Amino acid sequence: MRTTVAEAVGTALAGLGVDTAFGVVGSGNFAVTNALVAAGARFVAARHEGGAATMADAYARMSGRPSVLTLHQGCGLTNALTGITEAAKSRTPLVVVAAEASSPTSNFAVDQAALAAAVGAVPMRVTSAGDALAQVAAAVGTAVARRRTVLLNLPLEVQVAELRVPDGPPEVPPAPPPVVTPEHVERLAHAVRQARRPVFVAGRGARGARAALEDLAARCGALLATSAVAKGLFAGNPWSLDVSGGFASPLAAELITGADLVVGWGCALNMWTTRHGRLIDADAVVVQVDDDPAALGVHRDLTFGVVGDVRATAEAVAAVLEERGPGYRTPEVRTAIAERLRWRDVPFAPRGGSDRIDPRTLTIALDDLLPAERVIAVDSGNFMGYPSMFLDVPDEFGSCFTQAYQSVGLGLATAIGAALARPDRLPVAALGDGGAFMGAAELETVVRLGLPMVVVVYDDAAYGAEVHHFGPDGHPLDIVRFPETDLAAIARGYGFEAVTARRPEDLAAVAGWVAGPRSAPLLIDAKVAADEPSWWLEEAFRGH
Repeated sequence: MRTTVAEAVGTALAGLGVDTAFGVVGSGNFAVTNALVAAGARFVAARHEGGAATMADAYARMSGRPSVLTLHQGCGLTNALTGITEAAKSRTPLVVVAAEASSPTSNFAVDQAALAAAVGAVPMRVTSAGDALAQVAAAVGTAVARRRTVLLNLPLEVQVAELRVPDGPPEVPPAPPPVVTPEHVERLAHAVRQARRPVFVAGRGARGARAALEDLAARCGALLATSAVAKGLFAGNPWSLDVSGGFASPLAAELITGADLVVGWGCALNMWTTRHGRLIDADAVVVQVDDDPAALGVHRDLTFGVVGDVRATAEAVAAVLEERGPGYRTPEVRTAIAERLRWRDVPFAPRGGSDRIDPRTLTIALDDLLPAERVIAVDSGNFMGYPSMFLDVPDEFGSCFTQAYQSVGLGLATAIGAALARPDRLPVAALGDGGAFMGAAELETVVRLGLPMVVVVYDDAAYGAEVHHFGPDGHPLDIVRFPETDLAAIARGYGFEAVTARRPEDLAAVAGWVAGPRSAPLLIDAKVAADEPSWWLEEAFRGH
């Protein structure tokens, strides 16, 4: 019995554990997508390839499994390129299956491999029926073992070639994690022994290592923080400082700056996590632990780097580390963390007057109204610090932060992918009005999929970052300001319930929606005060 290459590729992907695929179907990816579905995978149709790419990225991040994006040749790929770039920069295990027009006279002909390489993805190609399954195995293996976004090109003429129906999916050899050397274990243990005020900063590479890191931190008296993408990893720990970097609260910044040892665990320690280096004292010992040698020291100078799996390295160091004094964990620090760490505990004078709600007031109210079991997706823009830091999350799978490329417009699609990965949680999409309009086509996808989602639009009728960046210097701002728009009415047209919020009392409708039955998603068009820049944006602009 024989099959086509397109059908064999789709079947093999499902056989290798891909349970969900996203995309927009055209003639070039019709057969491979149908084969995925026939083999048991769920297919999620987006309204735009850019949205599909971001959904696939978010699904992989929140599920811990590789996902697939299927695309038409040429324009299907270029439409998806921003989302693919975000995934590639974030090292998301994603396989992009794109049809490819080989004829240079085709309207769809572009150098797809060059496009992939240009944005940091790994280009591969099925060149014949004979190598099809091997290429699928290589693509999935590269995505999973090396945490890479892979573009698997499927030339149109190869898709229709025939091969014998395989007995099963191709084999992907498992990649053993790197083993930390005894020398590195002892060197890190020595640094920990010498430290009096150690701070651990965990990134996305530390997922699954919470218990090991908490145990080691308890042994040496270290405080615990995360990068923005790992927010929630230490939720509930009394020694957690929450997020390090531009979003850090004043107390968190003070305590991190006071550290004499900073260890980045699966964390890049980039400019955002360290506030352009200012959060780390010049005399502090700085160590980075990562399973990828190429990641060490990319963003800053290190005292030394350690190559190893985060959990295994933490366990190995703990095994040779004797119990010691309190370190940074003094009664005074514990009291300060309990009383002053959270942003909502930092006093502020509400802005906005009677027709504009302060974004802090808004977000604190939503934090109290929405169920604690939530997954939050945040778009990019002037507003983004408010939902990122005033909305609590239950763990590291409660926040999906697609910001490696800092593109506006990814937030709604991110929330859809996260919602499908975590159906046990309330999905919350936090958008600016600019991003809401960019991604508005996917409002239909939310309704069609029956997702009980809350979409919060921080609506300042502007590209707020540009207003606050250029306004103080007297530049004209008409090109980045817009007429006020009734986003609630637009959402109702898609099938949402919707409310316009100008004052705290307008949020009473949110409580009613939460109470049930949540038969339609909810959009909150929050007309937010816009007379001042957000704190993180001021910090970012000073850094530049």
